[in-house]
Formats: sequence, structure tokens, C-alpha cells
Amino acid sequence: MSENEQRIKAKIASPSSSKRELEIEVPAEEAAEEFEKTLADFASRVRLDGFRRGKAPRDMVKRLFYSDIKNSVIESLAPRALKDSLKAENINPIATPLISEISYQEGQPFRFKATVEVLPDFELPPYKKIRVKKREVVVETDEVDRSLEELRQKSAEYIPVEGRGVADGDYVVLEWKGKEVKTKKMLPTEKTLVLAGHPDNERPLNENLIGLKPQESRSFAISYPPDHRQKKIAGKTIEYEIKVISIKEKKVPELSDDWAKDLGEAENFADLRAKVRQELVKIKEDVARREMGDEVIRTLSDMLNVELPEVLVEEEAAALVRSRVQAAPETLTPEHLKELGQRARAQAEQTVKNSLLLDKIAAAEKLDVTDEEVMGEIKILAQRNNIPLAQAVEGINREGKRDDLKHRLLLRKTIDFLLENAVLY
Repeated sequence: MSENEQRIKAKIASPSSSKRELEIEVPAEEAAEEFEKTLADFASRVRLDGFRRGKAPRDMVKRLFYSDIKNSVIESLAPRALKDSLKAENINPIATPLISEISYQEGQPFRFKATVEVLPDFELPPYKKIRVKKREVVVETDEVDRSLEELRQKSAEYIPVEGRGVADGDYVVLEWKGKEVKTKKMLPTEKTLVLAGHPDNERPLNENLIGLKPQESRSFAISYPPDHRQKKIAGKTIEYEIKVISIKEKKVPELSDDWAKDLGEAENFADLRAKVRQELVKIKEDVARREMGDEVIRTLSDMLNVELPEVLVEEEAAALVRSRVQAAPETLTPEHLKELGQRARAQAEQTVKNSLLLDKIAAAEKLDVTDEEVMGEIKILAQRNNIPLAQAVEGINREGKRDDLKHRLLLRKTIDFLLENAVLY
């Protein structure tokens, strides 16, 4: 324990590396001064029968509002005394302190306890010359071919069809009406885009689409099983009428020099193929570097024994659970939620441990992230999301995410440092 020599006495205990317990005492004189100040404030504001505002006797105000005055003194003194004590002891909380065991009587010192979570102090394991298996980067010919085919499909045009009906592979705009056979209840009329012949379509739809021309209609019925995924039609027979509004045929370009030039990325097809290969190499190199970085962190983390601040673990676990629930809330049963919470807890512990480790290495090596580097990352994010730079900057500032972005960049820079100082084998 330590005791500061300030006017406010504070005894500090460290039950763990990530927790501090403070016993704080405010001198009776200072507490009395705060009480008199608060009493005067109440007396100036209250209105009592028979007295003008602010003219009631202080003794009467004190008697009638003693409990409120006392609570106000506590609410004023406790955070101020705690702030002064934390500053004097150089304690930096990472969460809101928990105040307890408040003791105060008029004319006596004001006492309370506070529990504070802090970042734990720990010894870093040797973090240079970590052995890491080098990942070989190989791009196969068929991978290049697949990427080129994806580009070709993205370049496809959709040409209105004339002189024939719907064929498999056509994109068809339909007017779609439905009626429940048993109750004669009409379903809402919809206009929808359908890829004729697609395996996800109902088979009767695919069969009845073929050959239909614009403005032609056809009717058919579908009987749905009781366990159908759409509850509103499960176990029912629906009679449909479809009407073709328009038909478009997908036309993909040939793999040619002209197509490569039209993309605006290459002089000819051979040049485009080379650039696609280079991009695939870059992607695989990034993945390999990420994997090697993860291996370095795992190695160091396994060497590190540190008590994790509970508040950081809980915050990280809660964020993971929220993200999962928002992604697919309808699929989560109470059992799934319990299992998800357990997995999130384990993942959160590892994430917090890794973050503490990397932050301490960054501090030891005096690594930092400049404002220019932050802006460079925002530019990348803006380009990736196809939004103006000013909009991206405004959004990050509005949501208070600049510090988080800067911290992520610092962690990335620290991992790069570890890899630069690793031994590849």
C-alpha cells in the first residue's frame, strides 16, 4: 500500500495487476466547507411558506432538506476527491470506477472506497528473432483463368430479346399474381426479376416460363409442404399467374485484345492477363503476411502470462455477440446464444491479450502513427466503399472512430515490426 501526502488521504491497495482499491478520506474541514456551500445554495433557491425566495432561515432549510443537502455534498465531493487521488497516485482508469462504502456525517471526515480497473503491468517476452514459417506464394494458371472469367462476366451486356420467347439463362421481368386455392385469398401482385432456369426457382416456374413472349401469360399451381421455409404459404396450394413484361439476354464479350482495351486497364489481352496475375500475387502475399503475423502473435501470446482487465474482456465479448446477433437474429435460439457467449468470451480474452501485448511492444519501440498515415487509411476506405473522401472523413469523425482507426494502424505497424525482426524458415 502507498499513502499520498495530499490534503486528501488515499490508501492504495493492488489486489491484482489490473485492479486498484482506494480508501479515500476528505478532511472534516473540507467536507464542512462543502456542506456550508451546498446549504447556502439550497437556502438561496428554496421557497418556504411565509418567506420570500432565499429568505428562509438557514437552520430551517437545513432541517427540512438535510438529506438532500447531504446527498449533494457526497455527489460533489466523491468524484472530485477520487479524481485528485488518481492523479496524485498516477493511476489511469480504463473504465468508470466503482464507488462503495460511503461514510459521511456532518462535522466528520468524508470517507469512501473506490475500485478501479487499470491496464496491467507485465514483462514482455523476448519478441525479436521469433521463428516463423515462410509462406510460399504460388498463383496457378487456372486461378488467373477464373479471375479473367469473372471480369468477363462483369463486362456482360443485357440485350433486349426480340422475335422469340423465354429461354434458359434469360433475365425476365415478370408480373406475378397469386391466389390461395382453398380460401380464394389473393396474394399481393409483385413485379420481379427472374433468371429463367435457375435451380433455386420453383420447378413449375421454370417449366412454365420457357417459350413465353412479352405480354403473354400462363397459369400454374404449386402445393407447398407444411415445413416450407416461408410460413405464410407453408402447407397451402397457390395458383399463380405470370405475365412476361420484358426479356433480356446476357451477352458476354470474347477474351480479346479489344475487350482488354475496353476495360481501360491494359493495352492488350496478354497485358491484362499479366496484371491479373500480379494482383493475385499481391492478394496472396497479403494473406501470407497476415498468417505469418498471426503466427508471431500466437507464439508471443503463449509466452505471456498476464491478468486481463475484466472490463475490456466484457466489452469485447459484448461487441462480438452484438455483431453476430445483428447478422442473423432469427437463427439464434437461447442455446445458440449461450454457446455464442462462451465462444465470444474466449475470443475476447485472446483479442485483449494480443492487444495488450502489441501495445506494450509499440511503446517499447516508440512506434507511432501519424495524422498523414491515418488520412491515407481513410482514403483507402473511401475508395473501397466508393464514397467521396470528405464524406468518409466526416463519418469517421462523427462516429468517433478516428482513435480506433489510429489504434488499428498502430497494431498493424507493430506486427510489421515483429515480422521484420523475425527469423523466417
